[in-house]
Amino acid sequence: MPAITLDQAKAHLNVTFDADDALLTDKLAAAKAWVGAYTASNPDTDGTPAPVNEAVLQLTAHLYANREASLVGVTASELPFGFLDLLAPYRAFAF
Repeated sequence: MPAITLDQAKAHLNVTFDADDALLTDKLAAAKAWVGAYTASNPDTDGTPAPVNEAVLQLTAHLYANREASLVGVTASELPFGFLDLLAPYRAFAF
């Protein structure tokens, strides 16, 4: 599967305006870096498994929607539900 683009991230988020493109580009890069470190892979290359791409999209959406480290008055989660399950088969363990 090809690397995830800004347009794909915007489609996933249902964002139809360009005002947040720079912000979304940064969130997408951060999500790719996080997933890459967790899996010891490069999710910015072709041939990335679909579950890894889905995890990148979910984390991008999470980072975009939750821009602060703490939220008051709502239930928050550190990572999107099912995110780690998508990456489990691809996790790289280092000892």
